[in-house]
Amino acid sequence: MLKMMTFFQGLPVERAVPGALNFLGSPPKVPSMSEGDSETSMSEASSEDLVPVLEMGTAPDRHEEETSKKEKKSKGGLMKVLQVLTGKKNKSQPSTVEPDVKAKTSPGLDAPLPTVEELKADLDLGRLEASGPLLALERELLVAAAAGGMSQEELVQRQSKVEALYILLRDLALGVLWRPLEVAPERLRQALAIVSEQELEDRRAAAGSEDSVLAPTRPRRWLQLWRRGVAQVAEERLGGQPAAGAEGLSEAERAFLHLGRTMKEDLEAVVELLLPVFPAEFHVVAAYAESYHEHFAAQLAAMAQFELCERDTYMLLVWVQNLYPNDIISSPKLAAELQDVRLGSLLPPRQIRLLEATFLSNEAANVKELMGRALELEAQRWVQDVPPQKLNGHCHSELAIDVMQIVSQGQTKAEGITADLGMQIKQVLLMELAGFFRSYQRAFDEFLERCKQTKNYKANVIANINNCLSFRMSVEQRWHAPQDTHSHVLGPLDELKARGFDSLLQSLFLDLKPLFKRFSQTRWAAPEELLEEILATVAQRLPEFSGLQECFREELMEVVHLHLVKEYITRLSKRRLVLKTAEQQQQLAGHILHNAALIQHFCTQNGSHATWLDPALPRLAEIIRLQDPSAIKMEVATYATWYPDFSKDHLSAILAIKGNLSSSEARSIRSILDISTGLHKAAHSLFALIKVG
Repeated sequence: MLKMMTFFQGLPVERAVPGALNFLGSPPKVPSMSEGDSETSMSEASSEDLVPVLEMGTAPDRHEEETSKKEKKSKGGLMKVLQVLTGKKNKSQPSTVEPDVKAKTSPGLDAPLPTVEELKADLDLGRLEASGPLLALERELLVAAAAGGMSQEELVQRQSKVEALYILLRDLALGVLWRPLEVAPERLRQALAIVSEQELEDRRAAAGSEDSVLAPTRPRRWLQLWRRGVAQVAEERLGGQPAAGAEGLSEAERAFLHLGRTMKEDLEAVVELLLPVFPAEFHVVAAYAESYHEHFAAQLAAMAQFELCERDTYMLLVWVQNLYPNDIISSPKLAAELQDVRLGSLLPPRQIRLLEATFLSNEAANVKELMGRALELEAQRWVQDVPPQKLNGHCHSELAIDVMQIVSQGQTKAEGITADLGMQIKQVLLMELAGFFRSYQRAFDEFLERCKQTKNYKANVIANINNCLSFRMSVEQRWHAPQDTHSHVLGPLDELKARGFDSLLQSLFLDLKPLFKRFSQTRWAAPEELLEEILATVAQRLPEFSGLQECFREELMEVVHLHLVKEYITRLSKRRLVLKTAEQQQQLAGHILHNAALIQHFCTQNGSHATWLDPALPRLAEIIRLQDPSAIKMEVATYATWYPDFSKDHLSAILAIKGNLSSSEARSIRSILDISTGLHKAAHSLFALIKVG
């Protein structure tokens, strides 16, 4: 569908023949008396009633005139049309002289006026030269009416004959102008001159506005009638049947294409071939553009009244908001000539807003459905135990690519209508994406529960964790929204990643649990050897996670880092170790410091960036080492600023190790947390994960 948006870019620059305005069919009809009425009017009085009895010679034979016209037409042809309209001459033929309309149509000062019958015969033969003598007859009649001496019945009779001749001349001249490329250039210029002359005569009559016994016949407004005919031409051209051969398009889409192509080609022909010939007062480009625009708008308004399918709604908006204003009105050949023509929009703003709302609703439903299908296919692969692909050594899933491509296509469609609609749909798509992430998390949770025994379980878990990176990067790049918006949208992904980490580390942490228990069982007698065994166990399992993206391997190591520190503190808080001397407490503090250094070095070396854990064990060792209650209070206060979730219960468990503290001293030290509690919110949870008692 989107490829249709560039249709006009491929239109030919040159046309082999000027066919855009070579209209077929009969010329437009204008309000006029019938031929019978015209004949009756012509026969009511003889020509002597209108002109003096002065012979000008007999009129040319009709057969001779028709033969002469055919010869002129065959000699002119297309080359003659283009030469005259563009001002270029054929070097192999003698140059033609542009007709002097007034010289041909106006009799000499001493020449008698032709009779009414002669003028009618000339007009029946299509001779536009009759316009001059006819205008002279009209003026003579006005003079006679002003002078008096002639009965009103006779004046009315003569005026009716003049008007009957004018009807013939009008139909003849306007018929030429309504089919401007089907006539010889000289004849076109004659017709243009006649209409211009009649417009001038209308203005003169309006300026004179003298009372007369004659019925008012001006203004005749032939220029206005010409514009009406142009409107009928536009209706005929745009109302035609779309050309066959547009396979794969709906009926509405074929109609859009026919309307747009016809209007563009016809207006380009007007600018190229008619504008250099038509006088400025015709405003020929504006006349055609406004007529075509009006009919184009009427056609689209009629279409919009029906319940359009989703595809046709989209294409209607594309034409109204993009292709028409940009590829037609602002096309290179038309932009300069149409910049002062106020055509406006093809549809009223309210109707456009309704169509846009329908489009947004349709697109949101489409995107939701397509994303749901993509997730369903992905979940089927999990259940069927299909191994994920490998990309650069990492477990890879196409889900993120497929989903973001669906979202991108929806946004591209909206932007293809207007930039503003592209901005509107971004928020719609963001909300649909947030809903998809929630569905994704639920499907992943179900997979974690039901498919633990499948062969490719861990590989698929890793692939889905890796998806979180692609999704996050796409959302942050496409939507520059506030952080809380990202948190709301991406929250399910964070939960999915955390659940994935838990699943991957579950067996490792189960293996570490009995090792940590041995700290209390041996009463911390050989802490260094025990911790080295713990770290060796972790190191042995790390290759299992090599399929993770680098950033996620680091995050996973931070989870391991947190677990090691948490479990170490948990064993210290079991209240099973009571040291009554300062020397024993200092020795334990030394063990803790050494173990803390081992943990920090191992985790950092394997990618952990959880530096916030670095003070956790060393500062607890300092609390155990210190003997002065005041110094211990200061250390506890500082510790509470680093770890706001460090509670009195946790402090009591640590102080229980110091068997030489009295109850009052311990109570005084615990009271320091009453001051610190609530001053800071924990950026990370540590002690909230540790249960004491």
